Amino acid sequence: MTAPEVVIRLRGIRNQFGSHVVHEDLDLDVYRGEILGVVGGSGTGKSVLLRTIAGLQRPAAGSVDVLGTDVLNANEDTRQALESRWGVMFQDGALFSSLTVRENVEVPMRGVEGLDPDIRRQLADLKISMVGLTYRAGDNYPSELSGGMRKRAGLARALALDPDIVFLDEPTAGLDPIGAAAFDQLIRGLSHSLGLTVFLVTHDLDTLHATCDRIAVLAERKVLVTGTMTDMLEVDHPWVHEYFHGPRARAAAASEASAKVSQKGT
Repeated sequence: MTAPEVVIRLRGIRNQFGSHVVHEDLDLDVYRGEILGVVGGSGTGKSVLLRTIAGLQRPAAGSVDVLGTDVLNANEDTRQALESRWGVMFQDGALFSSLTVRENVEVPMRGVEGLDPDIRRQLADLKISMVGLTYRAGDNYPSELSGGMRKRAGLARALALDPDIVFLDEPTAGLDPIGAAAFDQLIRGLSHSLGLTVFLVTHDLDTLHATCDRIAVLAERKVLVTGTMTDMLEVDHPWVHEYFHGPRARAAAASEASAKVSQKGT
């Protein structure tokens, strides 16, 4: 059996702010085509880790290899080429308030030399439709959208350059259960149809059950354990046990089991 391709490889990562060490000797592999959910308690540096991989936070020590490129030592041209192969969706979309949704999605495309403005506009509309927004949404400003629509618009922008990897920071935070479930389905569907690798920071147990192929748990300044949801249930660590066996975990597992029964019946 062929070993899965590693598209993100972290070794010996140390992140610190002043005297406060967030990560120490952290290792992690992310495989092509998987959805990896990253969880951990408050202060474990989930978003810091995402920013480290995406080149927004330089670690104090360690190596970051993405798609075969040494991110920390790459020259400017190599970094720019690499950054066009990933997209990032921050919490609440992080859209530019003075731009329409279409203009927001076009922002990454403006760096593509020679791309005709009409083609750019058409591509932006395509990305907007891919995330489940109507074509009319392209003319709206972020303030005119609901929270769920802003997240979808942020995802459309992350997909603007047809990336290999998408980084999602708490994509379902603040959404009602129905909206969160719909967004989970959207992520899963896009990952399969586009062959995306998804690095997903979340605290949402429903998202872990419905969306993620593997889970990485941050604790004790490192990646404590990685594995499937089933693997997590066997981990003998106080935080991991409480998180994956607590009342919310049981409710999420029951909801996922019910959804699978419903799918079989249709």
